[in-house]
Amino acid sequence: MSSSRWDPWNEFVSLRDAMNNLLEESFVSRPRGDSAPAAPQSSAAGTSGLALDIRENADSFDVIASVPGVSPDDVDITVIGDRLRISGERKDDSEQRNPDGRWILRERRFGAFERSVSLPAAVKAEAASAEFRDGVLTVNLPKADEARPRSIPVKGGVARAVPSGNDQ
Repeated sequence: MSSSRWDPWNEFVSLRDAMNNLLEESFVSRPRGDSAPAAPQSSAAGTSGLALDIRENADSFDVIASVPGVSPDDVDITVIGDRLRISGERKDDSEQRNPDGRWILRERRFGAFERSVSLPAAVKAEAASAEFRDGVLTVNLPKADEARPRSIPVKGGVARAVPSGNDQ
């Protein structure tokens, strides 16, 4: 029977790794002059993340993003090859509506957001379209011709005998 000696430093290492993972996934910072808890920010350039749904069809990709409270003029969509980038900004107008108020709870997120994703195939950027309705952005990206499935016709030739028991 073998026994191992307990090493407290191993426990500290795993706690440190857990804290590093937590901070990498969700960097939390406080906005200037705000005593309320801040919204989580992604570590990429201090911008907030943007959740996406991407659906692939035979001829295109549909990308759906929820961006409530954002004007269509505040959204920028860029496509280069198979890479899609959506960025914009949620503006905080609450200070203008009630400058003398005191925050009790503040959970809505404001500020810049950005998301870049690589699509499984190249798309035709010039044929892409975007629609914005009720805070939901839908981007349709037609696949490039070389990425679309093609049906290849088979030309007839000399008939061959097919062995019995093997239906083709």
